[in-house]
Amino acid sequence: MHDDHLSTGLRPLVCLAGTLGSFRDAADDILRRFTGLRLSASSVLRATERAGETLAGRQRRQAIVRPKGMKAWDFAVEGHLPSVAYLGLDAFSVPMQLPGGAKAEHRMLYLATLYTPDKSSAVYLVDFELGLLAAQLRQAAIAYGLAQADQVVAITDGGNGIEEALRGHFWDDLPCILDWYHASEHLHDYAACLHPKDAQAAAGWAEAAKGVLYERGGQALVAYLREQGAPAEAEAAEEYRKLVNYFAANEHRTDYPSYRAYGWDIGSGPTEAGCKVVGARLKGSGMRWVEPGAARVAPLRALYQSGPEVWDAFWDLAL
Repeated sequence: MHDDHLSTGLRPLVCLAGTLGSFRDAADDILRRFTGLRLSASSVLRATERAGETLAGRQRRQAIVRPKGMKAWDFAVEGHLPSVAYLGLDAFSVPMQLPGGAKAEHRMLYLATLYTPDKSSAVYLVDFELGLLAAQLRQAAIAYGLAQADQVVAITDGGNGIEEALRGHFWDDLPCILDWYHASEHLHDYAACLHPKDAQAAAGWAEAAKGVLYERGGQALVAYLREQGAPAEAEAAEEYRKLVNYFAANEHRTDYPSYRAYGWDIGSGPTEAGCKVVGARLKGSGMRWVEPGAARVAPLRALYQSGPEVWDAFWDLAL
């Protein structure tokens, strides 16, 4: 039951404006400019949050929005016979405030995505609770036909609990790839510590180590690092210890030569992009959120990022 006095044709537009930008900009600029309508920011807020609450509730009940008559996703990998579907799961911080307006600690909002090899089809979901989001992702995988792919692969940055959540809601041997950028970043960080006064030497060390990782995989990199041994300087030695432990713990996620042989991606670009787009709505200049507000607006922003057919399918259900 709606009490915002908006017509069924106008409500999706008002909520779209509140999803894409601040409630103030939605009211004072977007809606006024494109429709001539003058609404208060509070009216846009109420309509947007009400729709977001409906969507979030559906998703938490694992009732995933899927367009009727949707064309089956294409999981083919160009130049390779086995098809593959991708999962991604990551998190970003949201600036928070207490109900009275005082600052609060940032909270991590988790974003999940499933997508095709050519990136032409993707769906995004968000939740503050990792376990609940992983459960939603599983239902989305069912709804969008990921079982039609020969293989399902997850690509993540290796954040705490992410691999466990994915395997707990899919299957124990779900292939999980460590995002190449994050793996490389660890090597560059150590190289800078190893050669703090020689950028050229640091870059050369990092490129050599990345070559081992890319061509021979994480197991070979761990052996390569151990052959070099810890440096004499205490700080660099501690960073060396951390680096070896990091890649030893991730050997099962860093077999990059095999992944490339299958034609699989080794970067989590779509997931990172989703975090940036949804995060941009929640981290605008001066923005701070109480958790319920962010928990209502973020799912709508993720829904819009999933494409116009998915957005319209929700409104077919909600109106």
